[in-house]
Amino acid sequence: MECIFCRIVAGEAPARRVFESEHVLAFEDIHPQAPVHVLVVPKRHVDSLFELDDKTLAGELLFAAAEVARLRSLARGFRVITNARRDGGQEVEHLHLHVVGGRRLGRMLGS
Repeated sequence: MECIFCRIVAGEAPARRVFESEHVLAFEDIHPQAPVHVLVVPKRHVDSLFELDDKTLAGELLFAAAEVARLRSLARGFRVITNARRDGGQEVEHLHLHVVGGRRLGRMLGS
């Protein structure tokens, strides 16, 4: 298995797990950009948001992101980010959401 996130889901690579459900896994980012930086991934391989064709899974990913925010006490605010494909800044070709918080975050484009 080449995909690092698939290896983490399978238990073949280490990760500090934060939340898990039947279809989704959340774990700490190894290069955090904020005090809280957790990745939320589908357990089955989906290359990016562009290829996501399952509305139920999309909802489960967002629910998991909110649950991570609750578990990490981010009631003051947090950000959920996904990068899609190379030109969108995606570095690992496995759909993942970044849940980032724990400090005041700067404004994003169009905010």
